[in-house]
Amino acid sequence: MITDLNRVRNIGISAHIDSGKTTLTERVLFYTNRIHAIHEVRGKDGVGAKMDSMELEKERGITIQSAATHCEWKEHHVNIIDTPGHVDFTVEVERALRVLDGAILVLCGVAGVQSQSITVDRQMRRYNVPRLAFVNKCDRSGANPFKVMKQLREKLHLNAVMLQIPIGLEDAHKGHVDLVKMIARTFDGPNGEDITEGPIPENLLAQAEEYREHMLDAVSMFDDELMEAVLEGHPTEAQVKRAIRAGTIGLKLVPVLVGSAYKNRGVQSLLDAVLDYLPNPTEVQNTALDIEQGEEPIVLGHEPEKPLVALAFKLEDGRYGQLTYLRVYQGSMRKGDTIYNARTGKKVKVGRLVRMHSNEMEDIEDSCGGDLVALFGVDCASGDTFTDGSASVTMTSMHIPEPVIQLAIKPVDSKAQINMSKALSRFTREDPTFRTFVDQDSSETIICGMGELHLEVYLERMKREYSAEVESGAPQVAYRETISERADYSYTHKKQTGGSGQFGRVAGFIEPNPDADYTFDSQIVGGSIPKEFISACDKGFQSMLEKGRLIGFPVLNVRVVLNDGAAHAVDSSDIAFQEAARGAWREVYPRAKPIILEPIMKVQLEGPTEFQGGMVGTLMQRRGVITGTQQEEAFCVIDAEVPLAEMFAYSNVIRSATQGKAEFTMEFARYAQVPNEVSEQLKAKFSDRVR
Repeated sequence: MITDLNRVRNIGISAHIDSGKTTLTERVLFYTNRIHAIHEVRGKDGVGAKMDSMELEKERGITIQSAATHCEWKEHHVNIIDTPGHVDFTVEVERALRVLDGAILVLCGVAGVQSQSITVDRQMRRYNVPRLAFVNKCDRSGANPFKVMKQLREKLHLNAVMLQIPIGLEDAHKGHVDLVKMIARTFDGPNGEDITEGPIPENLLAQAEEYREHMLDAVSMFDDELMEAVLEGHPTEAQVKRAIRAGTIGLKLVPVLVGSAYKNRGVQSLLDAVLDYLPNPTEVQNTALDIEQGEEPIVLGHEPEKPLVALAFKLEDGRYGQLTYLRVYQGSMRKGDTIYNARTGKKVKVGRLVRMHSNEMEDIEDSCGGDLVALFGVDCASGDTFTDGSASVTMTSMHIPEPVIQLAIKPVDSKAQINMSKALSRFTREDPTFRTFVDQDSSETIICGMGELHLEVYLERMKREYSAEVESGAPQVAYRETISERADYSYTHKKQTGGSGQFGRVAGFIEPNPDADYTFDSQIVGGSIPKEFISACDKGFQSMLEKGRLIGFPVLNVRVVLNDGAAHAVDSSDIAFQEAARGAWREVYPRAKPIILEPIMKVQLEGPTEFQGGMVGTLMQRRGVITGTQQEEAFCVIDAEVPLAEMFAYSNVIRSATQGKAEFTMEFARYAQVPNEVSEQLKAKFSDRVR
């Protein structure tokens, strides 16, 4: 068991696609002696990076699943989660940041703050995660860490402060000047393991003094003792580090470090900064909800003798059963202990307790608050809380984004049908953003996800891991319906069948409500509808929201007000009032001027300036609205909002238009009304299908 929590760091590595997260993690594992040879993400040796253990990850050169590992650096225990950069796998970042104490935000020294950097920053803010910024790829042509620092301030509104400045850039990049110690540090040797510290080169001295002054100005705000020492002109290294740590943990400062993971420069200094400036588990306040006290928030401690509280944040269903990743927040857990699932009340025996090293497991006997571990053979869901039975608490859940794209799939034969069912059952349990259902009208199996790549990866995994050959139809957009006007309803449901009949009358109005998907407001006075039937009316209205009457998609943003009605002493029942509500909805919905909504995506397109006109043209042809453009020498960035329906197969179009030199990222922004022409086409398709 780890006894000194001051020597523990739980960190995540997050960034935009291709910023170098996995390459950086590979170097961290090498310098901490967890691996003995460096392999590249798109390695020609066929091995691939340690943290990209899935075959698909090695082939595509991208991270698909977050991977956990741990290492030792200067007598500190560091748990690391390497997360994907692609927005389609954003839930992997979400659940990692939910359980981590600190993070490294990796930025490309050339491209700087990109679209996914903004998303990751938003996720870090959601969970109050302190971060360091590492400006990677300083060896690349066009690298400029000073520009990136400026973007951190302007685009992300972070109080970014450089703790290092580079010694040379592009092919002349050798190391950095440490502004805290005021020394130069260079990295040599085949793997950057030969570190030389010495005086600052003459040509960088004035720049180093200028940036040190900026740094001291910014960090002295967090320590009165340092402020006095700065005024007297003699701040010590310990005082500066203490102030940077206070500002970082308090989420008021983001230290910026520079280097090149691929060229093995600056990674050891980054590890030192993780120990110096990111919090240990005792410096982060974690809260749980006390179930017995009406979900009153309570602060968790880290003492091993306290009642156990642990959160299952990620599941992997493998060949040997379910592997459950846990963050232990309070108390301790040993092999052989009995623990309880707070959601289901079921008790579970801890059979095998492991620490993860990518796809490898290392058995451990026990763990305590502040640790990241994994259990085998535990049946639970992502987000479940485990206790030792003495505390009735639950952890708050994590934010799960809604899927925006659907695909109909069909197995090629009966064997593939069985394997497909197994695969879907596993994938939906592992990934909360991947969902599946059977369409009642067409009897087709529909899968839903965050984007084309997301669904493509799961189809490929079905084929490889389960030998399930499936055929897929055209991707379908997750449209929604809503109403645009207020409309009154008054409906009576009567049915006589020989015995006691059914009777229920409901009256009121429905109106648009942009602030919530659905709200039900009962304004019944005088008991015209008995209290016990009000919830039946609510249930009846809710059941009609699942399928709108325009194109059969769910209905959003509706407020239903019930203000009058009537009941019968004998014939009224729950069923009668549910039917009355359904009948009222069928009657009133067309009068409320229903409209169709479509998902609008935030698209960022990056490529050479010579192709800017063509890039803008491809977006305009897709009903895109340009929201901003930036031009930096030979490189341009275009931000736009485009309907998802127009973005299918866009990657092929943009490759042809730019000779394969542009790339784009896309994430869900909001729902918006479709144009009339598109609306009519969708309605016609729906009526043909229903017929």
